[in-house]
Amino acid sequence: MHIPDNYLSPATCAVMGGAMVPVWTRAVRKVKAELSKVKIPMLGVGAAFSFLLMMFNIPLPGGTTGHAVGGTLLAILLGPYGACISITVALFLQALLFGDGGILSFGANCFNMAFVLPFAGYYIYRMIKNSIKSEKGEFIGMAFGSYVGINLAALCTAIEFGIQPLLFKDAAGQALYCPYPLSVSIPAMVLPHLLVAGIAEAVFTIAIILFIKRVSPGSFYEGKKEKNKSIYGLIIMLVCLTPLGILAAGTAWGEWGAEEISGLLSADGMTGFTPVGMQNGFSFNAVIPDYAVSGLPEPAGYVLSAIAGTAILIIFFKILGSLKKEKE
Repeated sequence: MHIPDNYLSPATCAVMGGAMVPVWTRAVRKVKAELSKVKIPMLGVGAAFSFLLMMFNIPLPGGTTGHAVGGTLLAILLGPYGACISITVALFLQALLFGDGGILSFGANCFNMAFVLPFAGYYIYRMIKNSIKSEKGEFIGMAFGSYVGINLAALCTAIEFGIQPLLFKDAAGQALYCPYPLSVSIPAMVLPHLLVAGIAEAVFTIAIILFIKRVSPGSFYEGKKEKNKSIYGLIIMLVCLTPLGILAAGTAWGEWGAEEISGLLSADGMTGFTPVGMQNGFSFNAVIPDYAVSGLPEPAGYVLSAIAGTAILIIFFKILGSLKKEKE
């Protein structure tokens, strides 16, 4: 679901980035007003959860891969605005350090995964929880909210891909950016998420919340340091298990490189055609592209990337929390 650069036109990227500005502004104000100094570091823990979950690639129908995001999970634990901030920072780190998602398309990726997913998932969860006033209702809300949230995010991503060949063409009528129309992008993105990725999102959400409720109830809400050891233990376990994410063969739909998409287009009967905007578009060299560390075996590089990303996120929010002044 991470849209790379040059799949969307610069105009689309600008619109999506512009749409996120008021969301980010509102989220920052809400977090500053509602979260105490001691609770802000929990945004880093939430960002670490999302970052690690996105490293667990799972095989999807059609030979592609996908992953959970943890959007509804974080919205339940931190509130939707806190989740928006946490996922935004995680996505920024992924794009800048690991080349997972584009720099120009950062706003679009945030719109899908840091806005649509957590807000839709959270309010569906709340609606079901308030309608079925029992523990069963809470778990139904978690499952349904997380499932619907990630599928709505996948649908938005598919639409952003699919409108490109409609709006942006060269003189010969060929697509300048993503070449797949809505009739291809929507089923290619949505069906695998409906069948597999949505279920994975729901399973991760329920499992992690159950774990936190059992070993560290109230830790996210109260920010009590003495209750956080088990949560950090869970993060360490997820870091150690991240090499499982490289077992899934294939590339996520819509995240192919220029050579890969050229081969795919040739297989689709468009031999010799690669969209000009993708061939000659924006290029950015990430520090650790694809979570691979030069000179290390792939699993070791993946774990090292997980450690680095998790540490950066947690430290960043700890520093942010230390800068916040408590109100009298």
